[in-house]
Amino acid sequence: MLYNFCFYFMLFLTYSIVGWTFEVISCSILQKKLVINRGFLIGPYCPIYGTSALLMLLFLERYLYDPIVLFIMATLVCTIMEYVTSYVMEKIFKVRWWDYSEKKFNLNGRVCLFNSCMFGVLGLVLMYLLNPFYAGLLSKIPNVLFMVITLTCFIIFLSDVVLSLIIMFQLKINTNLMGRKDATEEISKKVREALAKNRIFTGRLIGAFPKAKSLLPHDPIPEMKKMLEAKRKQRKNQQ
Repeated sequence: MLYNFCFYFMLFLTYSIVGWTFEVISCSILQKKLVINRGFLIGPYCPIYGTSALLMLLFLERYLYDPIVLFIMATLVCTIMEYVTSYVMEKIFKVRWWDYSEKKFNLNGRVCLFNSCMFGVLGLVLMYLLNPFYAGLLSKIPNVLFMVITLTCFIIFLSDVVLSLIIMFQLKINTNLMGRKDATEEISKKVREALAKNRIFTGRLIGAFPKAKSLLPHDPIPEMKKMLEAKRKQRKNQQ
């Protein structure tokens, strides 16, 4: 039981890291500069990729005999996962973290045909090449050592999730304060103090999603970006 948990968690964590790496490379190429702030978490992983990979490994093995069917099913799994993640995160934090409205064949700006097809291709690579090789490597690690390594990684990952959620809820509070029509200078002062306190982590989160937009009538995120940039320049001048 414990070994199975460790095995699937390591698959999830590894493919979350692979997904983060893919995001960094693709975004760096598109933006023509190094982009390392990707995903909601502080560490180098995107859980949406790890979760999608686990779903494919658990439920799509029956389609290995037909690459076309597997591609279609992998595309559906990843597209649904991305759409649901976008919807849930928007409802919880009142922020649209990514928006594909400018791309052709998108659905409510949450998913688009090009990205979905890319996920389908990655699904084929995962099922036919990457996972058979990686799962074989994991099976060669002695059980006790494997579980110790996995539980250590789990503690680190869980700590990251907790800290990231705290930062995200703080960001939600700040955007709600700044987005109020009756926002006062006192409120703005509190927001500036909060941003200064969590400047590195909050700045990383905002930088990870440059197209993030608040759903409030007055989107305060651009102003928060200016505050963070001003704080960064201030600290740089003081050095």
